[in-house]
Amino acid sequence: MSRCVIVGGADIENYDRVINSIDKDDFMIYCDSGLKHTERIGHNPDLIIGDFDSHKNPHLDVETIVLPVVKDDTDTVYAAKEALKRGFDDYLLTGVIGQRFDHSMGNIGILIMLTNQNKKAAILDDWSKMEIVKDKPAFIDDSYSYFSLLAISKEAKGVTIKNAKYELSDGRISPDYQYGVSNEVTPGKLAEVSVSEGELLLVKVF
Repeated sequence: MSRCVIVGGADIENYDRVINSIDKDDFMIYCDSGLKHTERIGHNPDLIIGDFDSHKNPHLDVETIVLPVVKDDTDTVYAAKEALKRGFDDYLLTGVIGQRFDHSMGNIGILIMLTNQNKKAAILDDWSKMEIVKDKPAFIDDSYSYFSLLAISKEAKGVTIKNAKYELSDGRISPDYQYGVSNEVTPGKLAEVSVSEGELLLVKVF
């Protein structure tokens, strides 16, 4: 099955990075004001979801799910849940990190939700690419300037970092002591990060 790309309404400056990260077979979901990115991204929606409080319903000849304004799920959360129902295993979210810190944190929660469903998921913004490290190791190449590991739910145990400026063996990172910020991949190497218990947000900075 193709990958699902979910486009939110946060501002995007580096459209080239987004465009280069999307394949022609990706299933595109645009959430409400995420529709403002359609022309610049250059991929038409396969599904539109929103309560249309921040963007007019374009009434396109495209499947559209109109949500109530008063609801528990944000448009983006609803889109992720809808994509899960449709059986997607691979997700890329973009336009979901921006000036609204509350929305940004809520959307990082989507990564946790998808990872807990054993799905592959990442967030792409103008500055970084994010994913959750949990049951499987993650790898970072030296094209990234920095990478950070953040405990965002509970203490992560058995944290191991290899092939990096600051390596770690069987460490612990907790939400109240975030010492895993701004590490660097050893030039010419592939850094490896793993966790034996808990989860970490991996932020790979361009």
